[in-house]
Amino acid sequence: MNVFDKLDTLPRLTPEETELLRSVRRLATERIAPRAAALDVSGEFPWENVHDINALGLNAMFVPAQFGGADCSFSAYLLCVREISRACAATGITWATNFHASIPLLDSGSNELKACVMKCLLDGGILALALTEPTAGSDATAMRTTFTPDGDHVVVNGSKLFITNGGVADVYLVFGKWSELPQDKSAVSLLAIEKGTPGLAVVRLEDKMGHRASSTAALSFENCRAPRANLIGGAGSGTPLLHRFLNKSRPSVAAHALGIARAAFDDAVAYVNDRTQFGRRIVDFQATQFLLADLATDLALCERWLWHIAERVEAGEKDLVVEASMLKMRASDLAMRVATEAVQLHGGYGYCRDYRVERLMRDAKITQIWEGTNQVHRQIIGRSFARR
Repeated sequence: MNVFDKLDTLPRLTPEETELLRSVRRLATERIAPRAAALDVSGEFPWENVHDINALGLNAMFVPAQFGGADCSFSAYLLCVREISRACAATGITWATNFHASIPLLDSGSNELKACVMKCLLDGGILALALTEPTAGSDATAMRTTFTPDGDHVVVNGSKLFITNGGVADVYLVFGKWSELPQDKSAVSLLAIEKGTPGLAVVRLEDKMGHRASSTAALSFENCRAPRANLIGGAGSGTPLLHRFLNKSRPSVAAHALGIARAAFDDAVAYVNDRTQFGRRIVDFQATQFLLADLATDLALCERWLWHIAERVEAGEKDLVVEASMLKMRASDLAMRVATEAVQLHGGYGYCRDYRVERLMRDAKITQIWEGTNQVHRQIIGRSFARR
């Protein structure tokens, strides 16, 4: 048993969760991973992978038991998203986004709306969380999408950019500003909008460097009318919802990044054990051993922090902003570093599509950008030490 096998025993899983994780690992190894390279080339949405995930009933992991779900632990979810992302990063983020979008709904949505959207998930539906706009990236509260009340409906006007699952979602959780409130962060609100609602349009699908098989879309809302009952948490409650949501979404994105890092490390270790130069295996050179030692140690420490955060989330702690930023920042920087070093260890082969590390390096880059750029996370962490 190596150090990573030992780390994987840290999360306290029930027997049912342990068996589910075994099934997810088999699915990831036998079906999802073999499709990943072709999906990266074609850029086609991974429908076969989504169908296989749904056949295992994995969406039930983040659906509460009262709505027919499995009520699994946060640790079990993080393990599953890491294993799926290890096999195919695009599929991993597609599935993880279902979880991300469900967080604020389960936090503050009405029971009727929860029941409707949770049934959609259990039936294999796909969710999207629409936050980013052309003029509102890191400064999300600078959004310009407006929600105007009109009787029993809300009229939505605006646009969204870089929305994961945006081209395939059945339900969109959309952030905008309530028109009757001052147009600052106190006006930010959250509304569920169903696919096919008149006025909602997918404007463009992005052609990306990595995660090419995930659906990343630009959306427009033109006099789009949604039932006022779909408002989550009331007018002006969006900013607190967003802050609470990040305590779970950032560890999720970290687990996704660590899946990429694990895959790159595995490929690097396999290659340097097999490849010989100057009559010796590359792994027998001291420089290679020192590099592997540094990468393995940083991976182990980062994964231990992941399980520490998971334990605190499961214990019901709410104030995890700095800790979650530390985790997301370090995991994503590490994913990029491990993937880059894996390419270097492969030499010229690593620069060619015949070897997975080329794709992993491209997939790793976005993890430093989405869910808050790492510059923003460093600012969050650093300013937490400033005297008030």
